[in-house]
Amino acid sequence: MIDRRLFIHFDWTLLGLVLILASVGIINLYSITAHWEGPGPPVYLKQTFWLLIGLVLMITVAFIEYRFYSDFAYIVYTVSLFFLVAVLAYGIITSGAQRWIRIGFVNFQPSELVKISFVLALAKFFHRPPGREGYSLKHLPFPFLLLVIPMILILKQPDLGTAIILVLVFFSILLFVKIRWSSLLAIVLVGASVLPLVWRFLKDYQKRRIITFFNPDLDPLGAGYHLIQSKIAIGSGGVAGKGFMRGTQCKLGFLPEQQTDFIFSVLGEEWGL
Repeated sequence: MIDRRLFIHFDWTLLGLVLILASVGIINLYSITAHWEGPGPPVYLKQTFWLLIGLVLMITVAFIEYRFYSDFAYIVYTVSLFFLVAVLAYGIITSGAQRWIRIGFVNFQPSELVKISFVLALAKFFHRPPGREGYSLKHLPFPFLLLVIPMILILKQPDLGTAIILVLVFFSILLFVKIRWSSLLAIVLVGASVLPLVWRFLKDYQKRRIITFFNPDLDPLGAGYHLIQSKIAIGSGGVAGKGFMRGTQCKLGFLPEQQTDFIFSVLGEEWGL
C-alpha cells in the first residue's frame, strides 16, 4: 500500500513551507494568548499538540498510494454526510449555530471533513476519461448532487461560509477537468440567474455580512465592526510592525476573535507587511 518511491519524489520543499507557516501561527497564538488565564493548557500549547498530530497524519496520508483513496472516496463522503446529519440532531449550539459534535473528549466539526471528502468524491468521478470533447452537461448531474447534499445540510447549521467554500471548490475543479466551454458557460449563466432566488432565502444577518464585507462602513458598530477593526490593526502595524506582543489593537481588546478569524490582523500589526 505504501509506495517507497514517494519518499524520493516527495515535495520536501512544500513540507518545509507548511512547517514555517505553522510555526508562524503558533508564535502568533503565543503572542495573543500567553497572558490569558483559565483552566486547561494554554491555547498555543493545545494548537501545537494538534499540529504535531496533523503532521503525523499528513505524512502518513502522503505516503499511501493515491489509488487507495479512490477506492474509498464515496465511502468517506457518505460517512461525512452521516456526521452532518448527526450534528443537526446532536450537535453543540454555539453562538446560535449548531456546527460541532462531541466525540469522546474531542469537539469535532463535520463540515471540515466534508471539505476533504467532497474533493475526494469529485476526483473519483472526474478521473474517468470524458471522451474526446470533454464533459458536457449530461455528465454533471451526479457531481452537482455531490455538491448540493452537503450544502443543504451545512446551510441548516447555519454555516454560509463553508457552503460558499464548497461551491468555490466545485467550480475550481471544473476548471481543471476537461469540460466543454459551452457547458461551463451554461453552468455560470444558470448559477448567476439563481443568485436572486438564493438571496431571498438567506437570513438577515447573512445578508448583512455579505453587504458589509464589501462596505463595512455601512454598519461600523455592528456587522462591519470586526472588519473595520482588523483593517485598523493591519494599518497601524505599518511596514515594520509594532513588535512581538506589542500590538495595541490586540492587547487592548479592540480586535475581536483575534485568536481565530482575525489572527492575520495580529500578525500584520505586530510584524508589519
